[in-house]
Amino acid sequence: MNDISEFEARITAALERIGRAVAVAEERAEATTGGIASEEMEAELGRLTDALEAEKVANNQLEERVRAIHDRQEHHVAALEEEVETLRRQLMDHDREMQKLRLMNTQLRENNAGLRAANAQGLGDAALIDAGMRIELEALKVAREADVTEMDAILTELRAVMARVANGAVPTDAPAPSDLSNEEV
Repeated sequence: MNDISEFEARITAALERIGRAVAVAEERAEATTGGIASEEMEAELGRLTDALEAEKVANNQLEERVRAIHDRQEHHVAALEEEVETLRRQLMDHDREMQKLRLMNTQLRENNAGLRAANAQGLGDAALIDAGMRIELEALKVAREADVTEMDAILTELRAVMARVANGAVPTDAPAPSDLSNEEV
């Protein structure tokens, strides 16, 4: 008899489980066929779909911003590289002119020392005077070339500043026109 009551308890428990499963299945069927739960689920699904679309739009906008920033940065880097190359070239030109000036000054000093020695002995050496004049003339030419190189560097920088101003970027280290006195202008 004990076995029968045990079987009866098992059968009752199984029937309860089956009943619960049927109830859940009926609720699911009702939800998919347009019950109250279905409307709530559709509303939630619509809200989630709208949120997903909004996130996609925001993501696309952010990607566009990143691309624009990246492009602008690449353009800026290219401009800076070009400016560095220009400055490097100008520096090399200045260095070359300075080497010429040093050489001319050395030759001029040597010639002047020779002229002083000849003058101290009371001898006026025309060849030394002529060489001195040639060296001095060459030194003036080299100094003029150095000035031209420096002016080219200034003009290059002015062109760059004017280009930045034309593009709407105001240089931060330049004084405003009202800050300049008549002496500086």
